[in-house]
Amino acid sequence: MAIDTVCKMTVDENSAQHTSEYKGKTYYFCAPGCKKAFDENPDKFVTELTSEQQ
Repeated sequence: MAIDTVCKMTVDENSAQHTSEYKGKTYYFCAPGCKKAFDENPDKFVTELTSEQQ
């Protein structure tokens, strides 16, 4: 399972309908709104995810 970087919900990579590629990594989203928010400012969400993992 992946984590939606916008809303933090778990997403099944095998059935996810909303994905984005960013800097060589695939990100999975629960809904089109989360994908849109990520696509508009991916650095914000990637930075937040990195900060949370530390």
